[in-house]
Parts: sequence; C-alpha cells; structure tokens
Amino acid sequence: MNVFLQELRTQRKSTLIWTLSLAAFGSLYILFFGAIKNDIQVFEDVLKNFPPVAQAALGFVLGALRTVTGFYAFAFNYVVLCGAVQAANLGVGAIGREIGGSTADFLLTKPVARWNILAQKALAVLALLVSTNVVVLAVTLPAAAAQGPDFDVAQFVALSATLFFVQVVFAALGLLYGIVARKIKSVVAVSLPGVFAFFVVGMLGSIIGEDTIRYFTPFKWFDTAYILKNSAYETTFCLLAVAVAVAAVAASFVALAKKDVQAL
Repeated sequence: MNVFLQELRTQRKSTLIWTLSLAAFGSLYILFFGAIKNDIQVFEDVLKNFPPVAQAALGFVLGALRTVTGFYAFAFNYVVLCGAVQAANLGVGAIGREIGGSTADFLLTKPVARWNILAQKALAVLALLVSTNVVVLAVTLPAAAAQGPDFDVAQFVALSATLFFVQVVFAALGLLYGIVARKIKSVVAVSLPGVFAFFVVGMLGSIIGEDTIRYFTPFKWFDTAYILKNSAYETTFCLLAVAVAVAAVAASFVALAKKDVQAL
C-alpha cells in the first residue's frame, strides 16, 4: 500500500486550485505595479496619508515601493497568508481527515507501521508544498522580470521562498494538531481560525511596535523589510522556524504512536 501516492491523489485537486490561485494573486499585483509604475509617486503620496498604525498593520514599506520587488513585498504578505491556510489544511487533514472520517482504524490496521504511514503522508504534504511554490515562482518571476532592467532576481527569489518556509511551519503544526485532536469534523474550520489568529497576532505586534511578539507568529519570522534591505534572512528566526517545524513533526510521530484510535 503506497500511502504517499494515495495522499498525492487525494490532495491533487485542492492543491491545483490553491496553486493557481496563489500564482494568479501574485501575478495580479505584479501587473498592477506595471500599470502604475510611472505614477508611483502619486501612489506613495496616497499611502503616506494613511495613519502610521495602518501602515504598520498592512505592512507598507514606503521606501521600497518604487521597485517591483518592493511593491510585491506588500502584496506578498497576503499571498503568504493564503499559502499558510493551504499548508495548514494539508497538515491537519493528513491524519485528522482519517480520524474524522472514521477510516483511521482501517488504515492503521494494515501491515504498515504507524511511523511509516505518517512519514509517507508528511512527505506527500511536503511534495505538494514544493510543487505549489515551484509553480508560483515560475509564474511570478517572469512577470516581475518583465517590469524593468533594474529587477533584482536574487532578492525576488529570497522573498518568494518565504512562502515555502512559512507553509512548512504551518503544515507541521497542522500535522500535530490533526493527531492530538480528539476528532476533527472539518479541516477548514480548524485551520482557518488558527492561521488567522497567528496573522492577527503579527499585525498587533506591528501596530504596538513590540518585537517580542514576533517570536509567537510565523508570519513575522521572515520580515519583508529586512529581506528587501539585505537580500537575506534573520538567522535567529530561521533557526526558530526549523526548530518549531522539526519539534512539531517529531511530536506528531510520538503522539500517533501512543494515540488510541477509536474503531467504528
């Protein structure tokens, strides 16, 4: 029984929809920049009239809006938000869907170790996220490069890669939650509020200017302003992302090994 391929088949339609939506969303903002780049000063003047609190909450980096990457960085916050929902759905649903659908007892009685089943499902989720990011980058990179000769490829790729990193963290957390939760009737009903809660925490941190809050939300671990300035990531938060993802996956294996799955 190849759990990996079965998981890919199960999630291929929803992944395709999410992938095309994210690619279209990102490309739309890049094309919007192309339409207004000759009048970007007017656009900046409008944004300067926003209260500082609103600018911080929405993630405006006014000094960077004159480049396509800087302009895309603002919209990319919301691309990452949508991508996090996709990743959480995949993570929660990997095992939570089996438990909620009362098929886990059938799956876990097969002559395959529990850790093997979970490993194959986790790898399938990772493969789906990789495919999503490859397609999104393949669509948005040419669109951004067409906006002018001053386009910085390395900076754009560094910014775009944060989508994958954040998705991995949310997928890992979702995987753990899907196992420890008693029963999940709806994956979306769990993942959507959870992701938005982290996003709101990040917005509140930006509004009040409290850097400590950054440690509590994956959305702030890859700061767009820092990436635009340095074309690199902050080491502390990169290590935090790796630690959280690894810890969540490891805890998932332990939790599944000990979980008492109710039979029909």
